[in-house]
Amino acid sequence: MTPEPTPARWRQLPLPFAHEPQFVAADFLAGASNAAALAWLAPGADWPQRRLALWGPEGSGKTHLLHIWATRVGARLLAGSALPREPERPDQAVAIDDADTAEERPLLHLLNAWAESGWPVLLAARTPPARWAVALPDLASRLRAISAVEIRPPDESLLRALLARLLAERQLAVAEPVQDWLLLRLPRTPAAMREAAARLDRAALVAGGRVTRGVAADVLRGMAPDHEDFAQAPPTASTGAPCLL
Repeated sequence: MTPEPTPARWRQLPLPFAHEPQFVAADFLAGASNAAALAWLAPGADWPQRRLALWGPEGSGKTHLLHIWATRVGARLLAGSALPREPERPDQAVAIDDADTAEERPLLHLLNAWAESGWPVLLAARTPPARWAVALPDLASRLRAISAVEIRPPDESLLRALLARLLAERQLAVAEPVQDWLLLRLPRTPAAMREAAARLDRAALVAGGRVTRGVAADVLRGMAPDHEDFAQAPPTASTGAPCLL
């Protein structure tokens, strides 16, 4: 008996697996915007009071740098929102991501304990610690004393390399002209590049795996309501084509 053919709608079922970024040193994109941070994190760098804070916009590479440093020195990696409430005995260096989301007293206890022990502390946040709005005077004093290094907005070449890397990580086949077209229209931030790659990944599953300019246009239209920066995207000067949005 000949089996019935599988309905077309059952033959391909897109499965949206979560993408987990790999925060390894070999994958970090160095550029002028993060050169100062890399210098401060280099082996042998001397931090005043053995504390350092990296600060910059979302998606600028702070978390990646924390993972690289933590792996190299054997540091414990913590989220600011999940600091232990009870004081702990320091036994290794510590890196705190999103440190500006930490509760004040646990953060104060940690800074005090690690200062007494001599273990280094690396923080990451969107603004320098001296600008955080904190109520505890002792914590404010300690935050002001932390050396802070800014990760500046990336230049054009770094954004281009970042988009290519994000697409490759998701195994997305996107022709270079389509990538160029996207770069002309996306907001000039790493966070927007990451969001675009994630949306393109989902759209490619539905479209059968290939990212055409039409698929990319649909993705950008979906992103536009959430990004005011789209209004500042440059036109396609080389072709005379109007901006998509």
